[in-house]
Amino acid sequence: MKRLLIFGALLCAALVAGTVFLVTGQTAVSPAAIETSVIRTPVLIDRAWRLPAAATYQSRISWQSNGSRCGPASLANAFRSLGEEETTEAAVLDGTHKCWTGYCIMGLTLDELAEVGRQHTGRKVSVLRDLTPDEFRQHMMHANDTNRRYIVNFTREKVFGDGAGHHSPIGGYLEAEDMVFVLDVNENFRPWLIERERLFSAVDTFDGDRKRGLLLIE
Repeated sequence: MKRLLIFGALLCAALVAGTVFLVTGQTAVSPAAIETSVIRTPVLIDRAWRLPAAATYQSRISWQSNGSRCGPASLANAFRSLGEEETTEAAVLDGTHKCWTGYCIMGLTLDELAEVGRQHTGRKVSVLRDLTPDEFRQHMMHANDTNRRYIVNFTREKVFGDGAGHHSPIGGYLEAEDMVFVLDVNENFRPWLIERERLFSAVDTFDGDRKRGLLLIE
């Protein structure tokens, strides 16, 4: 009996550990890796926040509530910047039957996030994937348009050397520096700048059997 109880306890611990991995869908990225992998030069970050689309976020990001809800948090922030009513994760997910446990197991795919978005806005929501480098650049050129909001789906591993898939809004594009302003909804990462080519390499990856990409709200 004692052996059975010990085995049961170990099994439960393993299941919990597995569930945590499935829920977050990410591995830890060290603070040092975060700071050395992206650009946070104060002058450039200040300029980025003053870009037309970024300014609509009012230098404020509502952080994701847990590691699995980056998608809903990204939509909530983008909707807030557009003046939509659904500006919280809960409101964005309401009536969608997704993440009803409080967690999005394995996170939401780009297509699932688009489906959630379409249920809460009359605006056009498009999934952009299988982009060429030039097509990605053209979309970044439009990222400062206040009538558009982009959410990028990328893998952290290509940027930070570790981590898994993630969603975050794009705040804009510094054309002269060829840098994209990513409004990371994870409080541990916070908004950062990155060279466009490096971000594209993190987008030009697979989530399951489909490429990652961009969500466009217009």
